[in-house]
Amino acid sequence: MKVIVFGGSGFIGSHVADALSEEGYRVTIFDKYASPYLRPDQEMVVGDILDPDSVAQALEGCDYVYNFAGIADLDTATTKPMDTVMHNIQGTVNILEGCRVKNIRRFIYASTVYVYSERGGFYRCSKQAAELYIEEYQRKYDINYTVLRYGTVYGPRATESNSVYRYLKQGLTTGRISCAATGDEMREYIYVRDAARLSVEILSDKKHINNHIIITGHHPMRFRDFLNMIKEILGDNVVVELNAADSDSAHYKMTPYSFTPKIGYKLTSNCYLDMGQGLLECINGINADARIQTDNG
Repeated sequence: MKVIVFGGSGFIGSHVADALSEEGYRVTIFDKYASPYLRPDQEMVVGDILDPDSVAQALEGCDYVYNFAGIADLDTATTKPMDTVMHNIQGTVNILEGCRVKNIRRFIYASTVYVYSERGGFYRCSKQAAELYIEEYQRKYDINYTVLRYGTVYGPRATESNSVYRYLKQGLTTGRISCAATGDEMREYIYVRDAARLSVEILSDKKHINNHIIITGHHPMRFRDFLNMIKEILGDNVVVELNAADSDSAHYKMTPYSFTPKIGYKLTSNCYLDMGQGLLECINGINADARIQTDNG
């Protein structure tokens, strides 16, 4: 079976591409830049989801399609609403149209738990709109889909747009973690490789066809407890600063569940990485990046 991963050079997309390859799928990555994580058994296509011809050509011979492409950062979407519309909605429709023409078996879309919320700003709006287009394409053209609604994902290959990465890097490089939050916010963190494995498992079970799936961590964690865990791992000399007055109203506090466009069910696994171990792997990755920059500088 051949699978294409749009946005496969990025954080979650690259891990899903790896998980697909490990399960024996023939994987093509489509992104605006070549993946630094490309495996020898994967094919790379450099292109733009806003170019329908490039999308259609890349879809040739594919059985399954994953879409992680677009603007994935809530704060970026807040300041760039037009770009968010183009990449998260128009880009998704371009891929859906290609799926219609090429008779793709299933379209898998990377959405967010923010679709349940009145928060999330333009990012949430774009994801809700994309989900509606996906559902309508299924009704009108019988294109099967699975919508994956991710919670807070962390792990290797993350960038500054990932909150866990930012806090770890702050603590490592400055000894001070500054957060616009009260500390009472609740999150369900999930390690990226666990999320990727679940994202691939959905292909083998027909019950996931034309369904919406929540992929988050097993245990809700209060934000201040998460920060204390980082503090203990890095050392008690790390200072944590919480500023509730600066907290962004676009981010949810206790739960995203204030608005329900379409019910989704949560997919979990009994085999997952402990968060302390996951944070240690993130720290090792940040230190490795710092050493590379020092050697190159």
